[in-house]
Amino acid sequence: MGEFVFDQPPLLSRGTFDRADEIRDDPARMASGWPTALVLPIGPDGRYPVTDARGLAWMPAAEFGDAPPQDAVFLAHTDTDLWALRVDSLDGRTADPRRGAVRLSADEAGLLATALGILNWHAAARFSPVDGGATRPARGGWVRRHVETGADEFPRTDPAIITVVHDGADQILLGRQAVWPDRWYSTLAGFVEPGESLEQCVIREVHEEVGLAVTEPRYLGSQPWPFPRSLMLGFSALADPAEPLRFLDGEIGDAVWFHRDEVREALARGDEWMRGDPVPDDDSGPRLLLPGSISIARSLITAWAGHEV
Repeated sequence: MGEFVFDQPPLLSRGTFDRADEIRDDPARMASGWPTALVLPIGPDGRYPVTDARGLAWMPAAEFGDAPPQDAVFLAHTDTDLWALRVDSLDGRTADPRRGAVRLSADEAGLLATALGILNWHAAARFSPVDGGATRPARGGWVRRHVETGADEFPRTDPAIITVVHDGADQILLGRQAVWPDRWYSTLAGFVEPGESLEQCVIREVHEEVGLAVTEPRYLGSQPWPFPRSLMLGFSALADPAEPLRFLDGEIGDAVWFHRDEVREALARGDEWMRGDPVPDDDSGPRLLLPGSISIARSLITAWAGHEV
């Protein structure tokens, strides 16, 4: 079987906006741009305001004060400066990022992922991991600085692999966590451990989750996953369907080898399942529901299914 690739980057990896890192080091420049800047407020549950067309609803920065609030994060410079800010509540039309991001442009989706990832890090990094001392935002929200020592803590991103396991022909292995409803299956994933390469992580995680020995781990692409602050690194790997499945770590409740035709049918139906959705009780319905379009898991499955053997 020949190699397959993404026909386009995963949804949250398509943005080309300018992060303008050099502006973060210039407090005067950030202050001077504030009067004409735009702010994306993010609620405590990660929801964000949207327009009638479901795009990002930016707000004039002046509505949040005469200068950037200490907790505001500088995101980018496009036609103007763009910022994000965590707020206690939101009025008007809002969206959940796991669902709403599919309606956003490439740059909007990337800006939302950036805002969520950095704000989620701030929420968990108010105190130094070295001595427990208080920290406060600096560099436009891209570091937290120790109040007493001045030492900087930088944003944390947790690397995780996510793998489409297949047989090199027409079968793909999809798993379901024990806490997920029946019928929803996805690719296998797990966090990278210290001292481990990405390829070693693929081999270890698949073995821990389903007991299979995979070969030829091959990198396909990546996507930020700001829930709370991960970077998903997509791989493919080969395994033998004749090898028995063993759920060694207890995380996977079930795994099934699906034929390409069944996966293509599921993709053609457009069915998606997301955490919290009710799953139909009708036993006559399809046995396969796929993860949402925002996820790199969906991109991996689509890339594999679209490849001709």
